[in-house]
Amino acid sequence: MPGTLILLRHGQSTWNELNLFTGWHDVPLTDQGIAEAKAAGVLLREAGFRFSAAHTSLLQRAMETNRLVLEELGQADLPVARTWRLNERHYGALQGLDKKATTQLHGAEQTMIWRRSFDVAPPPVDTTSPEHPINDPRYAALVAEGLDPKELPATECLQDVIVRVLPYWNDVVVPQLVNNEDVLITAHGNSLRALVMHLEHISKDDIAEFNIPTGVPRKYTFTAEMGVATVQFMGDAQAIAAATAAVGKQATG
Repeated sequence: MPGTLILLRHGQSTWNELNLFTGWHDVPLTDQGIAEAKAAGVLLREAGFRFSAAHTSLLQRAMETNRLVLEELGQADLPVARTWRLNERHYGALQGLDKKATTQLHGAEQTMIWRRSFDVAPPPVDTTSPEHPINDPRYAALVAEGLDPKELPATECLQDVIVRVLPYWNDVVVPQLVNNEDVLITAHGNSLRALVMHLEHISKDDIAEFNIPTGVPRKYTFTAEMGVATVQFMGDAQAIAAATAAVGKQATG
Protein backbone atom coordinates (compact mmCIF):
# COMPACT_ATOMS: atom_id res chain seq x y z
CA MET A 1 0.00 0.00 0.00
CA PRO A 2 1.16 3.59 -0.56
CA GLY A 3 2.63 5.61 2.26
CA THR A 4 0.83 8.35 4.19
CA LEU A 5 1.01 12.01 3.18
CA ILE A 6 0.99 14.98 5.54
CA LEU A 7 0.39 18.46 4.12
CA LEU A 8 1.35 21.24 6.52
CA ARG A 9 0.99 24.97 6.04
CA HIS A 10 3.81 26.91 7.71
CA GLY A 11 3.23 28.54 11.09
CA GLN A 12 2.09 32.16 11.31
CA SER A 13 4.54 34.55 9.62
CA THR A 14 5.19 38.19 10.44
CA TRP A 15 3.17 39.27 7.40
CA ASN A 16 0.33 36.89 8.31
CA GLU A 17 0.23 38.70 11.63
CA LEU A 18 0.15 42.09 9.88
CA ASN A 19 -2.53 40.84 7.43
CA LEU A 20 -0.38 41.63 4.37
CA PHE A 21 -0.30 39.87 1.00
CA THR A 22 2.93 37.89 1.30
CA GLY A 23 3.36 35.64 -1.73
CA TRP A 24 7.02 35.05 -2.62
CA HIS A 25 8.20 37.78 -0.25
CA ASP A 26 10.46 36.03 2.27
CA VAL A 27 9.44 36.70 5.87
CA PRO A 28 10.13 34.81 9.14
CA LEU A 29 7.79 33.11 11.56
CA THR A 30 6.33 34.96 14.52
CA ASP A 31 6.65 33.56 18.03
CA GLN A 32 3.15 32.17 17.52
CA GLY A 33 4.26 30.60 14.24
CA ILE A 34 7.20 28.92 15.96
CA ALA A 35 4.84 27.57 18.61
CA GLU A 36 2.45 26.31 15.92
CA ALA A 37 5.26 24.49 14.13
CA LYS A 38 6.47 22.84 17.32
CA ALA A 39 2.92 21.87 18.27
CA ALA A 40 2.45 20.26 14.85
CA GLY A 41 5.63 18.28 15.41
CA VAL A 42 4.44 17.10 18.80
CA LEU A 43 1.07 16.10 17.34
CA LEU A 44 2.76 14.09 14.59
CA ARG A 45 5.17 12.47 17.04
CA GLU A 46 2.34 11.44 19.34
CA ALA A 47 0.54 9.96 16.33
CA GLY A 48 3.60 7.79 15.69
CA PHE A 49 4.85 9.41 12.50
CA ARG A 50 8.37 8.91 11.22
CA PHE A 51 8.91 10.30 7.74
CA SER A 52 10.98 8.83 4.94
CA ALA A 53 10.87 12.01 2.85
CA ALA A 54 10.27 15.72 3.43
CA HIS A 55 9.65 18.53 0.94
CA THR A 56 9.35 22.27 1.36
CA SER A 57 9.53 25.53 -0.57
CA LEU A 58 12.43 27.97 -0.82
CA LEU A 59 10.76 30.43 1.57
CA GLN A 60 12.07 30.63 5.11
CA ARG A 61 8.69 30.46 6.85
CA ALA A 62 8.09 27.01 5.34
CA MET A 63 11.68 25.81 5.74
CA GLU A 64 11.75 26.86 9.40
CA THR A 65 8.41 25.21 10.10
CA ASN A 66 9.69 22.02 8.48
CA ARG A 67 12.88 22.16 10.55
CA LEU A 68 11.01 22.62 13.82
CA VAL A 69 8.62 19.76 13.03
CA LEU A 70 11.46 17.38 12.22
CA GLU A 71 13.27 18.37 15.41
CA GLU A 72 10.20 17.50 17.46
CA LEU A 73 10.06 14.15 15.67
CA GLY A 74 13.72 13.44 16.40
CA GLN A 75 14.41 13.52 12.65
CA ALA A 76 16.53 16.65 12.37
CA ASP A 77 18.96 14.76 10.13
CA LEU A 78 16.33 13.76 7.55
CA PRO A 79 17.32 15.10 4.10
CA VAL A 80 14.84 17.76 2.94
CA ALA A 81 14.04 18.51 -0.71
CA ARG A 82 13.50 22.22 -1.32
CA THR A 83 11.87 23.54 -4.48
CA TRP A 84 10.49 26.81 -5.82
CA ARG A 85 7.55 24.80 -7.18
CA LEU A 86 6.13 24.62 -3.64
CA ASN A 87 6.42 28.37 -3.07
CA GLU A 88 3.34 30.37 -2.18
CA ARG A 89 1.32 31.88 -5.00
CA HIS A 90 2.93 35.07 -6.31
CA TYR A 91 0.54 37.94 -5.58
CA GLY A 92 2.06 40.30 -8.11
CA ALA A 93 1.53 43.99 -7.37
CA LEU A 94 -0.45 43.10 -4.24
CA GLN A 95 2.60 41.75 -2.40
CA GLY A 96 3.22 43.83 0.70
CA LEU A 97 -0.21 45.49 0.65
CA ASP A 98 -2.59 45.34 3.59
CA LYS A 99 -5.52 43.04 2.82
CA LYS A 100 -8.10 45.15 4.63
CA ALA A 101 -6.86 48.38 3.02
CA THR A 102 -6.89 46.69 -0.39
CA THR A 103 -10.51 45.69 0.20
CA GLN A 104 -11.45 49.25 1.16
CA LEU A 105 -9.66 50.67 -1.90
CA HIS A 106 -10.78 48.21 -4.58
CA GLY A 107 -13.93 46.79 -3.02
CA ALA A 108 -14.62 43.42 -1.45
CA GLU A 109 -15.65 41.79 -4.72
CA GLN A 110 -12.50 42.72 -6.67
CA THR A 111 -10.23 41.86 -3.76
CA MET A 112 -11.87 38.46 -3.34
CA ILE A 113 -11.44 37.81 -7.06
CA TRP A 114 -7.73 38.55 -6.76
CA ARG A 115 -7.42 36.46 -3.60
CA ARG A 116 -9.48 33.44 -4.51
CA SER A 117 -10.40 33.39 -8.19
CA PHE A 118 -9.18 30.20 -9.84
CA ASP A 119 -8.05 31.87 -13.06
CA VAL A 120 -7.78 35.63 -12.46
CA ALA A 121 -4.37 36.87 -11.30
CA PRO A 122 -3.64 40.22 -9.62
CA PRO A 123 -1.79 42.90 -11.62
CA PRO A 124 1.79 41.75 -12.33
CA VAL A 125 5.02 43.33 -11.14
CA ASP A 126 7.58 44.57 -13.63
CA THR A 127 10.84 42.66 -14.07
CA THR A 128 12.63 45.63 -12.48
CA SER A 129 10.60 45.30 -9.28
CA PRO A 130 12.31 43.87 -6.18
CA GLU A 131 9.21 41.67 -5.88
CA HIS A 132 9.98 39.92 -9.18
CA PRO A 133 11.80 36.62 -8.53
CA ILE A 134 14.38 37.27 -11.23
CA ASN A 135 15.87 39.91 -8.90
CA ASP A 136 16.33 37.41 -6.06
CA PRO A 137 19.73 35.62 -6.16
CA ARG A 138 18.09 32.26 -5.34
CA TYR A 139 15.92 32.27 -8.45
CA ALA A 140 18.51 33.96 -10.64
CA ALA A 141 20.79 31.04 -9.75
CA LEU A 142 18.13 28.58 -10.91
CA VAL A 143 17.89 30.42 -14.22
CA ALA A 144 21.68 30.19 -14.53
CA GLU A 145 21.32 26.43 -13.97
CA GLY A 146 18.82 26.12 -16.81
CA LEU A 147 15.39 27.14 -15.50
CA ASP A 148 13.44 29.03 -18.15
CA PRO A 149 13.09 32.59 -16.75
CA LYS A 150 9.56 32.66 -18.16
CA GLU A 151 8.61 30.15 -15.46
CA LEU A 152 9.34 32.72 -12.74
CA PRO A 153 6.02 34.47 -12.14
CA ALA A 154 5.29 38.18 -12.07
CA THR A 155 1.85 37.27 -10.72
CA GLU A 156 -0.21 34.09 -10.38
CA CYS A 157 -3.72 32.77 -10.01
CA LEU A 158 -4.38 29.37 -8.45
CA GLN A 159 -4.51 27.78 -11.90
CA ASP A 160 -0.92 28.94 -12.47
CA VAL A 161 0.15 27.45 -9.14
CA ILE A 162 -1.36 24.09 -10.09
CA VAL A 163 0.62 24.13 -13.34
CA ARG A 164 3.93 24.46 -11.49
CA VAL A 165 3.12 22.26 -8.47
CA LEU A 166 1.73 19.17 -10.22
CA PRO A 167 4.90 18.20 -12.14
CA TYR A 168 6.78 18.06 -8.83
CA TRP A 169 3.95 16.08 -7.24
CA ASN A 170 3.76 13.57 -10.09
CA ASP A 171 7.49 13.19 -10.76
CA VAL A 172 8.93 13.34 -7.23
CA VAL A 173 6.33 12.83 -4.50
CA VAL A 174 4.03 10.19 -6.01
CA PRO A 175 6.87 7.68 -6.59
CA GLN A 176 7.86 8.02 -2.93
CA LEU A 177 4.31 7.36 -1.75
CA VAL A 178 3.95 4.42 -4.14
CA ASN A 179 7.16 3.07 -2.59
CA ASN A 180 5.34 3.02 0.79
CA GLU A 181 7.22 6.04 2.12
CA ASP A 182 5.50 8.44 4.54
CA VAL A 183 5.93 11.95 3.14
CA LEU A 184 5.77 15.42 4.74
CA ILE A 185 5.15 18.48 2.55
CA THR A 186 5.52 21.79 4.38
CA ALA A 187 4.42 24.66 2.17
CA HIS A 188 1.90 27.49 1.87
CA GLY A 189 -1.81 28.20 1.76
CA ASN A 190 -2.09 28.29 -2.02
CA SER A 191 0.52 25.72 -3.06
CA LEU A 192 -1.24 23.34 -0.67
CA ARG A 193 -4.69 24.36 -1.94
CA ALA A 194 -3.44 23.44 -5.42
CA LEU A 195 -2.55 19.95 -4.18
CA VAL A 196 -5.79 19.61 -2.22
CA MET A 197 -7.80 20.57 -5.30
CA HIS A 198 -5.99 17.91 -7.32
CA LEU A 199 -6.12 15.16 -4.69
CA GLU A 200 -9.72 15.68 -3.62
CA HIS A 201 -11.14 16.61 -7.04
CA ILE A 202 -12.49 19.92 -5.75
CA SER A 203 -14.10 22.15 -8.36
CA LYS A 204 -12.69 25.56 -9.21
CA ASP A 205 -15.77 27.15 -7.64
CA ASP A 206 -15.60 25.19 -4.40
CA ILE A 207 -11.85 25.62 -3.90
CA ALA A 208 -12.45 29.36 -3.42
CA GLU A 209 -14.07 28.58 -0.06
CA PHE A 210 -11.46 26.06 1.07
CA ASN A 211 -9.13 27.45 3.74
CA ILE A 212 -6.02 25.91 5.27
CA PRO A 213 -5.03 27.14 8.74
CA THR A 214 -1.39 27.60 9.71
CA GLY A 215 0.35 24.81 11.58
CA VAL A 216 -2.40 22.17 11.23
CA PRO A 217 -1.37 18.85 9.62
CA ARG A 218 -3.69 17.43 6.96
CA LYS A 219 -3.36 13.65 6.71
CA TYR A 220 -4.00 11.56 3.58
CA THR A 221 -4.05 7.81 3.13
CA PHE A 222 -4.31 6.26 -0.32
CA THR A 223 -5.68 3.23 -2.10
CA ALA A 224 -3.38 0.94 -4.06
CA GLU A 225 -4.31 2.96 -7.15
CA MET A 226 -3.29 6.21 -5.41
CA GLY A 227 -6.83 7.45 -4.96
CA VAL A 228 -7.50 9.22 -1.67
CA ALA A 229 -8.81 6.71 0.88
CA THR A 230 -9.08 9.03 3.89
CA VAL A 231 -8.37 12.69 4.57
CA GLN A 232 -8.60 14.78 7.73
CA PHE A 233 -7.03 17.64 9.61
CA MET A 234 -5.24 16.45 12.73
CA GLY A 235 -5.88 18.01 16.12
CA ASP A 236 -8.73 19.55 18.10
CA ALA A 237 -11.73 19.93 15.79
CA GLN A 238 -13.06 23.08 17.45
CA ALA A 239 -9.72 24.85 17.37
CA ILE A 240 -9.20 23.86 13.73
CA ALA A 241 -12.65 25.20 12.78
CA ALA A 242 -11.91 28.53 14.45
CA ALA A 243 -8.50 28.83 12.78
CA THR A 244 -9.95 27.93 9.39
CA ALA A 245 -12.69 30.55 9.73
CA ALA A 246 -10.08 33.16 10.67
CA VAL A 247 -8.20 32.53 7.40
CA GLY A 248 -11.39 33.20 5.44
CA LYS A 249 -11.86 36.58 7.12
CA GLN A 250 -8.38 37.95 6.44
CA ALA A 251 -9.39 40.15 3.50
CA THR A 252 -11.76 42.19 5.66
CA GLY A 253 -9.77 42.22 8.87
